[in-house]
Amino acid sequence: MSHAMTPSVLQQLGACLTHPDQWLTAAEDCLAYSFDNSKRMARPQAVALCTTTAEVCALLAICHAHGVPVTARGRGTNTTGASVPMAGGLVISLERMQRILDINTADRYAVVEPGVLNGDLQAALKPLGFFWPPDPTSAGFSSIGGNLACNAGGPRAVKYGASRDNTLALMAVDGRGEVFSCGSLTSKNSVGYDLTRFLVGSEGTLGIITQATLKLVPLPVAKRALRLLYARIEDAAAAVARIMAQPVTPCALEFIDREALALVRERGIELPGGDALLLVEVDAEASALDAACKAVLAAAEGLGLVNVLVAHDTTQTETLWAARKALSPALRRLAPKKINEDVVVPVSRLPELIAGVDALAREHRIRIVNFGHAGNGNIHVNLMINPDDPTQTAAAEHCLDALFTLVIGLQGTLSGEHGIGLAKRDFMPRAIDAHTLDLMRSIKAVFDPKGILNPGKLLPP
Repeated sequence: MSHAMTPSVLQQLGACLTHPDQWLTAAEDCLAYSFDNSKRMARPQAVALCTTTAEVCALLAICHAHGVPVTARGRGTNTTGASVPMAGGLVISLERMQRILDINTADRYAVVEPGVLNGDLQAALKPLGFFWPPDPTSAGFSSIGGNLACNAGGPRAVKYGASRDNTLALMAVDGRGEVFSCGSLTSKNSVGYDLTRFLVGSEGTLGIITQATLKLVPLPVAKRALRLLYARIEDAAAAVARIMAQPVTPCALEFIDREALALVRERGIELPGGDALLLVEVDAEASALDAACKAVLAAAEGLGLVNVLVAHDTTQTETLWAARKALSPALRRLAPKKINEDVVVPVSRLPELIAGVDALAREHRIRIVNFGHAGNGNIHVNLMINPDDPTQTAAAEHCLDALFTLVIGLQGTLSGEHGIGLAKRDFMPRAIDAHTLDLMRSIKAVFDPKGILNPGKLLPP
């Protein structure tokens, strides 16, 4: 779908907004809303910087009437192209809807607008002794609306779940411009279909979220970080399966492979020898922390474990996490382009995934860096390529195809937290059968009869 709005439609849309500075039509102003972290680009014809649900309703009603494609947007940190307005049309930015409307610690919820930054919400909750579990790497500059749209997770998801597991209720606007609410303030709710879980992870294809009620969790009383180095990648992957098979669930279990460790060492972070690292964090009541750590360490013991370091204070913990946090900036210098996939397999199949990816790297002669949230089988597979080299670009396409085949064969899935967007849309039929995809298309047609909401994303044609 591509749609050039007439001057009359543009005028109608602009009139929906309270202040002139909320309406952008100049090409240079719209350029900033043309791309996301996927590096894809398509310029919209206009951008609306909404501040209220009523404005979103009015805009969508007009777009529905005239068939104008609409892309909702937070801060553009998405890596799959989900927030790029490929069909042109209108971008509705929620960045100015950034109020924390209510924090209720007695009932353990917070009500926020979609433009609130994840990090700002966490900062407001911390003095009250609570947090919202999703903690993506981009937490400091990604919005709650974007987190919900892609079902963001992060390291803590292994114990506390991703965005979908920590959302109680939503207010949203459908493709007709009609506002609706779903969910409740209570943690138990068995009334009707769970539309809240439908919306979280739908990437703006079913509705535009304008308010969210989020489930709060008490901050842990005590926590401790453990760094485990293994001689071989396969040894570390096997240890992950053992750790997750015992009763104590870590609040984080991160994996860093040989290639990633080389990058960390290049940045001056000293590490003993070893080809794979596990960073484990355990939280518990203070009286139970020692026993919990002992259980995790017992499971970690095994073939290939060459070094163990336990952090006993905040400074030591931050030192251990420095290795993980150093990876993203290091990758930017490794190659002109990074293809970042966030595939997921059952934890017990993790050794097979790692071995398979290693074989793919050799076969296609592509440097692949693996790290991620091993505790729930969610590994970030980073293909480092030069997009100006046609041979390498073609090899990367074949390698991705083989990677997804490998993952599906291991009973895994295409994405754990980044979403589908454009990058993985055409691989959806491998992960989901044809009838189920048709059911999803039927659901979209109910929410968005004219198909104007983020067209071309998530569901293959």
